[in-house]
Amino acid sequence: GNAHFEDTRRREKELRERGIHFVGVGISGGEEGALNGPSIMPGGSPESYASLGPMLEKIAAQAKDGTPCTAHIGPDGAGHFVKMVHNGIEYADMQLIAEAYDLLRAVAGYSPAQIADVFRTWNTGRLDSYLIEITAEVLAHTDAATGKPFVDIVQDRAEQKGTGRWTVQIALDLGVPVSGIAEAVFARSLSGHADLREAARGLPGPTPEPLDEAAAAAFADRVEQALYASKIVSYTQG
Repeated sequence: GNAHFEDTRRREKELRERGIHFVGVGISGGEEGALNGPSIMPGGSPESYASLGPMLEKIAAQAKDGTPCTAHIGPDGAGHFVKMVHNGIEYADMQLIAEAYDLLRAVAGYSPAQIADVFRTWNTGRLDSYLIEITAEVLAHTDAATGKPFVDIVQDRAEQKGTGRWTVQIALDLGVPVSGIAEAVFARSLSGHADLREAARGLPGPTPEPLDEAAAAAFADRVEQALYASKIVSYTQG
């Protein structure tokens, strides 16, 4: 699961000195991974992987060519380090999707249901991903009690498990620029200050001009291009 890689390094060293193999393993896949196999990121010694590897390769998800989604990442805390960075990239990915939604809502004037349709279309092309898929499902959902789009009544606050923040902290220590991931972490922090965001709603700012159907569709195409380019940047930074 998620553990700070420095804790894993410490535990591995302490147990190795006692003659015990300790393997820190990053796991990714959520509910789907639990049912059909996750991506597995083990650290530890090569000797440990020689023993555990065959079992992990059976448990792991399989790529289209049958390759198991696991490998020996490296010594001590390497597995948890890679999982940390993986989560940091995912923070950025989710923030980019949220910003794409906001642009389609505020500028193109689309409803949540219309944006769900846009996201479904995107999910058939180069933006195909689990996050795009589930975002479309959420945007299409209507609250049974109020009849309103679920996205309009759910609390707009995102919690953190810490891995995105750890990624940014380590990047600062190493002098590696991860601006997209950092801004995603800051956005989550900002989401926790609902009172400040509510106070800011009254501040003057630009008002988008209404777009006709053709202009809105063209704008949505540009948002798709921007989202794709931004995802490449985030993955590269990670």
